[in-house]
Amino acid sequence: MKLKFAMSLGIAIMVAAVACGGGPPEPPPAPEPDPDSIAREQARRDSIAREQAREDSVRRVQELEEQRIRREREEAAAREAAITAEVRSMVQAVINFDFDKSNIRPGVDTEVLEQKLSILQVNPALMIEITGHCDERGSDEYNMALGNRRALSARRWLTDRGIAENRITVRSMGEEQPVDPGHNEEAWAKNRRDAFAITAGGARLVKPAGM
Repeated sequence: MKLKFAMSLGIAIMVAAVACGGGPPEPPPAPEPDPDSIAREQARRDSIAREQAREDSVRRVQELEEQRIRREREEAAAREAAITAEVRSMVQAVINFDFDKSNIRPGVDTEVLEQKLSILQVNPALMIEITGHCDERGSDEYNMALGNRRALSARRWLTDRGIAENRITVRSMGEEQPVDPGHNEEAWAKNRRDAFAITAGGARLVKPAGM
C-alpha cells in the first residue's frame, strides 16, 4: 500500500513539473557567425570565380587564335593549290606547226613559249618533257623524225634563253596520238603540235610576277 502511494506521488510530481515548464534542458543557442570569417570566405569564393573567368577567357582567346591560324593556313594552301593548277595548265599548253615545218611560228606560239620560259625561270626545280606530234600525212618514219625536230625546236628556243638543257627531255610520237581523229585540214592543224608535260618539281609552282 505504501509502495503504490509512493509511486503515485512520484508520477504526480513529474506531471506537475512538466506542467510548470520542467523537462529536459533546451540545447544551447548556435554561436553567432563571425563577420570576418564570412567576409574571408566570400573573398575566397570571389577569387576562385575571377580566376576561373580569367582561365576561361584565356582559353577562349587561344581557341580563337588557333582557329584563325588554321583558317589562314587552309586559305594559303587553297591559294597555293589554285596557283599551282593555273601554272601547270600554262606549262602544258601546246604549240602548233605549219604543214611539214618544225620552226617556231611568231605570234601565239612564241607567246606560249615565253610564258613557259618565265615559269621555268621562277621554278628552278621544274623539269618538263616536250613531245612532238604530226598529222597523218607522210610515212611513219618521216613523221617520227619530224615530230622529233619539232620537240627539239621548242627545247632549243628555251635553252637559247637560259634554261638548262638537262631540265628538258624530248621525244616524238609521230602521228600516233592525234588529238582530233578527223581527216581534214582542221584536224591536221590541231595534230601538228608540241605537247608539254611536267616530269619533276611540279608539286608546288610559283606564278611569275605580272602573269
